[in-house]
This record gives sequence, C-alpha cells and structure tokens, in this order.
Amino acid sequence: MISVSALTVSRGERLLFRDLSFTLASGEALALTGANGAGKTTLLRTLAGFVRPDAGTVVFATVEPAGARANHIHWLGHLDGLKGARRAREELMFQARWAGADADGTAAAVDVLALEPMLDLEVRKLSAGQRRRLAFARLIAAPRPIWMLDEPFAPLDARWRAALGLLMQAHLDKGGGIIAAVHDPLQVPARTLDIGAGR
Repeated sequence: MISVSALTVSRGERLLFRDLSFTLASGEALALTGANGAGKTTLLRTLAGFVRPDAGTVVFATVEPAGARANHIHWLGHLDGLKGARRAREELMFQARWAGADADGTAAAVDVLALEPMLDLEVRKLSAGQRRRLAFARLIAAPRPIWMLDEPFAPLDARWRAALGLLMQAHLDKGGGIIAAVHDPLQVPARTLDIGAGR
C-alpha cells in the first residue's frame, strides 16, 4: 500500500530521522514507537502530506500521492480536530460529509461507537474519550483503505480500547492498512518500527 524509501526529515536544525525505509502491505498494521520527540508524529504527518521531507520518497500503490492523500487516507491526529461549540450531531455530520460518507455509513458509525446518547451535547462538554470516539466515527462512516493514527487509544478506557481494537482488526481483515504512532500496545498484531533506533 505504501513504500517509503530513504526518507530524511528534520525540524529546524534538528534531524529527526535519516534514510528511513519501510513498506506497508495490505492487511498490515505498523506501530511507530520511540521516545517523546523521536519523530513519530512528524513521520505520520510526512506520509499524510502535511510535512515536506528533506529527502526520500513516499509511493502509494497504484495511486498518485495527491490522490491517495485526498481519497485513500484517514488521518486521526493526537488532537481530535473537533469544533467545541458545535453539538456532537452537527460535528459528526460535518466530519462524515467531508469524508464522503452517506447516511447509511454515518448511521453505522453512530451504532458501532454508541454515539447516540451524546449527539445532542456540545462537543466541549464531552469527555476526552467521548471526543475520541466521535472523531473516530468518520473512519467507520466513510471507509478508506489507509488509516494513519496518532496515539489512537490515549484517552480511552479499557472497554473502548478493546472495542476500537476490534474495529481495527476488521479494517485489516478487509485488506486495509494502519500506521499508528503509539506508546501503548496497538490492540492488533502489528509490525514495530522504532523511529529513534536508527538515528
């Protein structure tokens, strides 16, 4: 799904990683590990097209990078990217429409993530775990083959970590791929890439 070759990225004067190469195959999860500041989030942002690398290439199978980033990737950052003043229902509909979801997909996300009880609340009144589930809804509502996740489980309790782990496994079983920056276990079998190891 993705082939990364000789990727070098720095932030200001600080080199984060040099000549980093790896692949992501269909049905595979890749866990990015390393100390705080090692460059896990920056690598995800580089793959998603938000950061320009100093050198190296990112190739998406059968799709040009711009098309892949627009239509084949779901990005879920460490911050949820939700507007606090909106009601959860309005935010869900906005996020789902933006991602290309239809009514059936949105309804499925509400059901799977048990969002109905919170939909009439303002987003700012939701707990961190509830906001994470709301942000995750677009991944279910509008399926895309590649999920890029930054600390996806951080605010979730054990029940919802397990539940999202099942959703991730279902995504992999359908041939999707996941790249996730993590400190905690990913909840699905995953290959590990230690970002700081080769610096």
